Amino acid sequence: MTIRGVIFDWGGTLTPWHDVDLFAQWYAYSEVYDPEHASALAHRLCEGDQQRWRVQRESHGSISTGALDALFLDEGIDINGARHLRALGSYLDFWAPHTYADPDAKDVLAALRHRGYRVGVLSNTMWPRVHHQEVFARDDLDVLIDAAVYSSELEVAKPHAEAFRAILTALDVTAEESVFVGDRLWDDVMGAQQVGMRTIWIPHSQIPAEHVPDGSARPDATAHRLLDVFTIVESWQASAVDS
Repeated sequence: MTIRGVIFDWGGTLTPWHDVDLFAQWYAYSEVYDPEHASALAHRLCEGDQQRWRVQRESHGSISTGALDALFLDEGIDINGARHLRALGSYLDFWAPHTYADPDAKDVLAALRHRGYRVGVLSNTMWPRVHHQEVFARDDLDVLIDAAVYSSELEVAKPHAEAFRAILTALDVTAEESVFVGDRLWDDVMGAQQVGMRTIWIPHSQIPAEHVPDGSARPDATAHRLLDVFTIVESWQASAVDS
């Protein structure tokens, strides 16, 4: 079957993997929100954050982390208050250097769009859609993405099949005519293959062992740089047309 859709993971795929100090992200928030008790608050937020991701992994994506706001609400934080919004700005400033797109991202998305493929994003994330849209707009990627689905808006997450079906529906393509590109063998490759998608693995992320409950999945192809995705997709498309 010919290919109509190419769907990308975000972190570690469209943006390169970064090793991030998880406590430091929450201290950046906490020192603005509550300077006197910043360390204690940062520890609670960090543990709450990690617990949500643990539950998501252990449930094989049948339970999503939920949205970032839920983490703050669990701490009794007024998410509409000025103090929270200032602190959230500090948190996002901390993350900004780690969110810049791969140097190949704009070129590969533009090339795919030029050839008529529909381009999607499916990301496991606690961030709301607006934060991702701001990042994509900053890097001039927003106009190259036809649809995006974020687990923060779903009850499930990768590798759950329903997460992949959500982006397929949003792109109006079938699994058999789609390709998924990601850096994680369990969340991305195994998850996409179980619904019938072909997969391309980006193998450069230093993913902690505890984040990979099962690393046995085998991708249909491996891209050693993001721009290789276009070449692989085009080769598959040519084979489909020739057959």
